[in-house]
Amino acid sequence: MSGVRFLLDTNFVLGMLKASPAVMGVLGANPPLASECGYSAVTRMELLGFQGITPEEDSLIRTRLVSLSYFPIDRDVEDAAIALRRQRKIKLPDALIAATAWVHQLDLLTLDEGLRAVVTSTNA
Repeated sequence: MSGVRFLLDTNFVLGMLKASPAVMGVLGANPPLASECGYSAVTRMELLGFQGITPEEDSLIRTRLVSLSYFPIDRDVEDAAIALRRQRKIKLPDALIAATAWVHQLDLLTLDEGLRAVVTSTNA
């Protein structure tokens, strides 16, 4: 998936959909192109599996995700998530998202400071 530089986690995608000031602050004046961004299988499940999602929200999310690259959970991601969970206390969904970014050598865009700390310390 050449050209992809960023992995967007669930809260970041939601923030983009709502044009939240926090996300807009991270993106700055020159936001990445959709072709430079991807999302993990976990993010897709979290976004579309929300119990209170409306048909309109479902449609909006699916439409936006189509323009991004999709990263499934494969054996390499599983192994990296296992290693992360052995090293530190981290929820499985967060470990899978962090592992996806790490395996595919992508910068993780997240509003979750705890997850950002995990990824930053893992990449160091």
